[in-house]
This record gives sequence, C-alpha cells and structure tokens, in this order.
Amino acid sequence: MKTDLEIATAAKLKPIQSIINGLDILDEEWEPYGKYKAKLSLGLLDRLNNEKDGNLILVTSINPTPAGEGKSTVTVGLGQALKQLGKKTAIALREPSLGPVMGLKGGATGGGYSQVVPMEEINLHFTGDIHAITATNNALAALIDNHIFQGNQAQIDPRQITWKRVVDLNDRALRQVVVGLGGVKQGVPREDGFNITVASEIMAILCLANSYQDLKARLSKIVVGYRVDSSPVTVADLGVEGVLAMLLRDALKPNLVQTIEGVPAFIHGGPFANIAHGCNSLLATRMAGKLADYVVTEAGFGADLGAEKFLNIKSRAGNLDPKAVVIVATTRALKMHGGVEQDKLTEENLAALNEGLSNLAKHIETIESFGLPYVVALNHFTTDTAAEIKVIEDWCQARNISLALTTVWADGGKGGIELANQVIQKIAEQKVNFQPLYPLTASIKEKIDTIAKRVYGASTVKYSALAEQQINEFSQHGWGDLPICMAKTQYSLSDQPDQLGRPTDFTITIRELRPSIGAGFIVALTGEMLTMPGLPKQPAALKMDIDATGEITGLF
Repeated sequence: MKTDLEIATAAKLKPIQSIINGLDILDEEWEPYGKYKAKLSLGLLDRLNNEKDGNLILVTSINPTPAGEGKSTVTVGLGQALKQLGKKTAIALREPSLGPVMGLKGGATGGGYSQVVPMEEINLHFTGDIHAITATNNALAALIDNHIFQGNQAQIDPRQITWKRVVDLNDRALRQVVVGLGGVKQGVPREDGFNITVASEIMAILCLANSYQDLKARLSKIVVGYRVDSSPVTVADLGVEGVLAMLLRDALKPNLVQTIEGVPAFIHGGPFANIAHGCNSLLATRMAGKLADYVVTEAGFGADLGAEKFLNIKSRAGNLDPKAVVIVATTRALKMHGGVEQDKLTEENLAALNEGLSNLAKHIETIESFGLPYVVALNHFTTDTAAEIKVIEDWCQARNISLALTTVWADGGKGGIELANQVIQKIAEQKVNFQPLYPLTASIKEKIDTIAKRVYGASTVKYSALAEQQINEFSQHGWGDLPICMAKTQYSLSDQPDQLGRPTDFTITIRELRPSIGAGFIVALTGEMLTMPGLPKQPAALKMDIDATGEITGLF
C-alpha cells in the first residue's frame, strides 16, 4: 500500500495558473509562489463584495483518537466528489503546524487520494505564513522588554507581563523560562514562557481580520500586561501596531493550491482548536465563497471544539451563513469511546462500538442545537468489518440520521459521491435556522456555562479563585460582551482526556482566563490544558529524512 507521500508525489499537478483560470480571478489579483502555489490579493474581495456567497459546508467530527479520524481527508474528498458531480467547488483548510507534523498527529493535508498538494511543501514551511506570525509575535515580545529597559514610560509591571514568546514546535522545555539574566545591560530579569505559534493571539487575529485596516486595529487592542494598578497595557500604548501589521502584510493574503483532482484549495491560517479557535482564515473562507458555488471547510477536532468555535465565534465575526454540517466518525474512534484500548482498535468489537455511539449522539445533539442540517460521514478504514459498519448503519437508521459511507482515502472523489449527494439534498430540502448558542450580552459565566453544559454535557462548572478574580476584572475592563474560546482536551467531552464516550454528571473546571481582545474573544483554560505541547516518546520526526537528491521520505 502506498503512503500518503508516495501518492502525493506521484500526482500530476496542474500549474497554478490553470487553477486560477478556473476561478473568477483577475491577473492583478494573484501572484505565483512557485509553480503550484499562489497568494491572492485582498482586492479580490472588494471587487466581488456584492456577489452571492456559495453554499458553506462545515466538516467536523466526534472526539478523535490521538491519530486523528481523517476529517481533512473527508473535507478534501467531499470537495472532489462535488466537482465530479459538476458543481463549482472549493475547499478551505488550515495550514499545518510543524509541532504536530513532527510530533504525533501528523499533517493536515488529507490523505490517500484525497489530499491537497504539493503535500510536502504545505506540511513544512508552505508560504512562510506561520513563520511570519512567529516573527511578529516575538518582535512584540522584544519591543515590550526594550520598552521596560528604556525607561518603561507605559509603567508596565514586569511581574504582570502576559505576552509570551512563541515557536512553531512542540517544545515542553520552553513552557517556563527566565529572561533578562546577565547584568543590567541585558534587560530586566523576569519569568517568561513560550506558547506554540498556533496558540498566539496574532494567529487568531490574522484568521479573523478582514482587511489591513482591521488587522492593524485588532493588533492595537492586544493586551500585553498590566500596570501596578491592574489597568491593562495594550499594543496601542506602545505604539507598535504599525510595524506588527507590516510584518504580516504578505501573510494576510490567502494561499491557493489544489487537490489531487484539481479542486481549488484555500489554505490559510492555522490556530489549534483545543487551545485556540481552530478555523482557517475568514478571508480565505469568504474568498472561496465568492468564487465557488459550494465551499467545504473544516474546523479542528470534534464538534465540541472546532465546530462550536466556528459557529459561535468565526461565523458571528464574519457574518457567515453555513448551510450544512458533516460529522465524521470512524469505527476505531467509536470503539475507543466504548472502552477499547488504542492498540486493539483494529479488532472487531461490536459491544464497544455500540457503547461508543453515545459520543456520536452527543455531537449530533450539539449540531442540532445550532439549527443546522447534518450528515454523518463514516470514514472507512481497511480494518472495518461488515458487521461493524452494519451496527452503525442500523443505529443511524433507527434514529432517522443520514449516514454516508465514504472511501475517499482509497478512491478520491468517487468515494465521496454518496456523501456529496446527501449534502446537496440537505441544502436543497432543509430550512436552515442557524443561531449561535448564546447572545454576546450574556455574562462571561453564562457563556461558559452554556458551552460546558449544552455542548460538553457537564452538570456543573467550577471556577478557581484566579478565574473568579479575572471574570470580575475583565467585566470591569469592558470585555464582558466578547465570545468565549474554550481551551480543552480534544479527546473527551469533559476536561479530562481519559473520560471517553459520553461522560455524565461531571464538572468542568475553569482554572484561568486570558484576554484575546485583538482577536475578539476571551480564552478560558480548562483542566490541565497546555498552550505549549510536548513531543511524544517516539516523535514522527524520527522517521523523516531526505535522500541524496533532496527527495523527502517518511512524511506520512
């Protein structure tokens, strides 16, 4: 069996000009980035502003196993299937982060014959957007420390600096560091730390900004720390929003590539869904919607994370109007939620499968609560048995749930035709009554309680003393009307990764809140969630190499 990399490198890519020609893009609205990639001008949206938006389809999933469940693969395969049915289609995905690429989960370009290409370039440095975000984030960190060293006109309390440095890697050794050591000429000693780049507020800002002016305005609102009197200090107080926006000038332009079957693919922005809002850029989604009749996009991890944030945060910020949702499930993840150990997921276990379907049921309820029609996509693996598939089919039929078996990894778009037809039918036949789950006028606690109880199924929410204090302070600062971005484990509906299936009568613990005022939301950290992941015992990086000709090996 060929690897994803072998399939991707054997694919015959079209020159990016050919993909451009299939869309309503003028010569002055794009620039080539090599043979198979392009950057798109923001002026394209200005020109097409009054055009009708295409049908927006969100792909989400149940709570995944550590290896992922092929959500991106289904997204790409569905886009290719819609094209095979004669629909003008585009897909919109996030950019992969080097952290998971070199760690455990892998890349984010799909798999098999449902991939975006050039796969190896996209999974590594792509067009440098994430590096630009890293540089911008760390430039702000350097400017903060220099401001303090040069007299501290803004009266920043060095003990209350909240802005951290970032790197696009999983590096647990950098979670807590001390900077400024070495004497008076080296700066002011203080405790600091690193986040992974995709957890940076600047990543979130890039993914929610709709213009250069909006980008600069959002950057100016970033809270970098506090004064002794606890009043917030912002980027505007330092007067550096202009240089930060300059560093992001090219990164703000969406990227265009293609799938193996030539479907236009907008890949731009990459916040994680377990520690950030988990959606590709608003600019890329909107561009795709102006240029295609059907747009397939995905949000990270399960419906409890990425989909909730797509619908409560991104859709509200961009005035998006999703038409349907695809919920990806796999037999292996359902068995794991039914109590099967990870090393035995390839073995048939119908009892565990039946038990694990409770997890799918909860995610279905969540999507229904937003007023959206949905289709369950059973992403087929070669180890699935006929009996296992029948259990899921019977379960869905008994509940009048639309189910489509997809074989898009092995068959490309052809393996997603049934799914595509069902999604088209849902969009045509069902009335959409999409509404976010909470009004922005609700209090911070009311919003958190809504997500914890209606989306996760928690019975209670517990707040640490620090979180209680922060809620009061944030409300006093005028931030109480912002949406909530929950940082939570992706493996469980609860905040404990080992509580699989559909846990009941559990408590969500809010240990800390962080203001992302430039992004336009408040981050609530639950349980022991970390914003700088670590590498596993056997990271994927150990299998990666290049040969004498520079060809990459071991990249999935």
